[in-house]
Amino acid sequence: MARMNITMPEDVYGILQNVKNKSAYIADAIRIKSRLEEKERASRALEAAYREAAADDYAEYREWEETLKDGLEE
Repeated sequence: MARMNITMPEDVYGILQNVKNKSAYIADAIRIKSRLEEKERASRALEAAYREAAADDYAEYREWEETLKDGLEE
């Protein structure tokens, strides 16, 4: 365990007044916030990968589109 002194806004301090184990409450809140941030980072990375894959698929489609038309009358 490590000990630290922190400052916080009055409204947050007011919430903690009714909490029996303030250290555990704060530690849980930090863990939850950290997991949410990690999920958000993973979600953004996954979205970027999907966008890149879609762009690659479209580029490949465009290449094949002309090939598929070869020898066909319009």
